Amino acid sequence: MLKKLDKLLVISVIVLIVIGLIMIFSASNVTSYMHDKTPYNYFIRQLIFLIGSLFFSFAILKIKSKYYYGIGFVTMILSIGLLVGVLIYGKVSNDAKSWFNVFGLFTIQPSEFAKVATIVYFGCYYSKKSNCDKVQLVCIPLLMALGIAVLIAIQPDLGTTLLYLGIVFFMFLELPISNKIKRNSAIGLIAIVLVSLLLLLNNGVKLLFDRQIERFNFLNPCARIYSTGNQVCNGYIAINNGGLFGKGLGNSTQKYLYLPEAYTDFIFAIIVEELGLVTTIGILILLFIVLWRIFLIAKRSKDSKGALICYGVFWYILLHIIINLGGLLGLMPLTGVPLPFLSYGGSYLLSLVISIAIVLRIDYETKTSK
Repeated sequence: MLKKLDKLLVISVIVLIVIGLIMIFSASNVTSYMHDKTPYNYFIRQLIFLIGSLFFSFAILKIKSKYYYGIGFVTMILSIGLLVGVLIYGKVSNDAKSWFNVFGLFTIQPSEFAKVATIVYFGCYYSKKSNCDKVQLVCIPLLMALGIAVLIAIQPDLGTTLLYLGIVFFMFLELPISNKIKRNSAIGLIAIVLVSLLLLLNNGVKLLFDRQIERFNFLNPCARIYSTGNQVCNGYIAINNGGLFGKGLGNSTQKYLYLPEAYTDFIFAIIVEELGLVTTIGILILLFIVLWRIFLIAKRSKDSKGALICYGVFWYILLHIIINLGGLLGLMPLTGVPLPFLSYGGSYLLSLVISIAIVLRIDYETKTSK
């Protein structure tokens, strides 16, 4: 089986993950030390999640995609249950209740798993022609996705909500249904959303928190370096410090608590500062290769189910890249979205590696069906 896997995709993902581990250690060791923890704290946590991710991915590679129909529905329902549970029992961090604290050792973010569950469920549901010929049937998964988006939004996690809706939107565009049904479904859902928003506003519900509104003030961040522009402006400084070839691995100055969340949202700035623009371009090329291979696997998939799932994973990764780098460069508001394979985040890494394993399984079945 391993011989039939897309080697270029596998190698690119492995290289990116290795670079990510190295840079997570480099970007986080100062923060760990200042919080009276070992400098390897975040590196070890990420490594543990990586080992778990590999275990799950090897298992997924053995599961035939015909079983995704049941798995997709179950994981979708489970995701909704977990998102409800996290609102009740979750841990508050950065003013959001988005994580479960597991035995005080690590945290789990259910919204990350909901993205992959939705991709698989959509791919399986809409691959059945009987589910694509009536508006009411087309809208069932969309309404479930809307419910998940609402549960994420009230944590509150605006960035993940918008990204999740982005995945749903682009998968919706790829659905093998008539334009008439697609148009009517979209109109119906938009009407539901608008009516819901009007009812909430009429009852005095605040849709955005002050800290979320502040993030829309992202232009000219260095004019507000002591307030809302702190992160982005220090990101600019890190990028400027790097130049063409960087200051050398481990030699970043911005990670010395000048740049908050240096090992998560702003890992790219530290990569540029330490490794330079030339190496960073190489990393961007690797990310492009990953997207290119997933897109090709989707195009040559033997059925619509595999194609839809692969397109979903494609948008899942691409939207993370666009939103993360867009926020870093001040092109859009900061949203706390991690950079694929490079940022610290156990739940995201687990979800990402699982999604790649699903794509590889679909590609394997396409190759062996010929």
